[in-house]
Amino acid sequence: MADARTDRPALLLCPGLLNDARVFAPQLAALGARIDSRVADLASSDSLAELAEAALAQAPPRFALLGFSMGGYVAFEILRRAPERVTRLALLDTSARPDTPEQTAQRQALLRLARTGTFKGVTPRLLPRLVHPSRLADPTVTEPIFAMAASIGRDGFLRQQTAIMGRPDNRSLLAAIRVPMLVLCGRDDQLTPPALSQEIAAAVPGAELVLVDDCGHVSPLERPDIVTAALAAWLSARPPAER
Repeated sequence: MADARTDRPALLLCPGLLNDARVFAPQLAALGARIDSRVADLASSDSLAELAEAALAQAPPRFALLGFSMGGYVAFEILRRAPERVTRLALLDTSARPDTPEQTAQRQALLRLARTGTFKGVTPRLLPRLVHPSRLADPTVTEPIFAMAASIGRDGFLRQQTAIMGRPDNRSLLAAIRVPMLVLCGRDDQLTPPALSQEIAAAVPGAELVLVDDCGHVSPLERPDIVTAALAAWLSARPPAER
């Protein structure tokens, strides 16, 4: 649905862990003239519920919703609170499942390290977990990742990891989704592997699944043209009831 102020489709974008609007820079540049976009701040609280409420407060009455990685967890929280306001849904490189005990333990270890040591954000040693090997030396991908992590900082990182650990199992929400839905994931995503996106798409009637070749976790920056094209098609897709 269009925002009454602009007559353009309203799009609320939820970025990932240690990300801000820069993770969507290629898409916003390409689609900016067609959409009224707002990017949620996901570093201001350690509660997914509070982050979802804050995002809803800045959004128009009805809007398309995109969640990338951690932003997908916030998108699910938005669906829990205000499903009638969401006109279409895109989930990129994310999961509907809660943390496993092993994942929670890893996050807790990271929290302890961040509290007691020097916060280094995203380091070159961590990049192979985030991006495809072919892009480890690509500054158009790596520089925004480093810069965003530095901007979010240690306190934001602590809040975000705490929020992520508290997320529920969202698989029960999937079957009730009846809006145009895009599920996209890099085929080489190590953090949220394609099987998690396949699980989401299989549970949502009419969902479109896109698996992106030669792409790791940070698909909006790694394969911007493919992601932008998929989003453009999703934004113009008819609701399932009209097909």
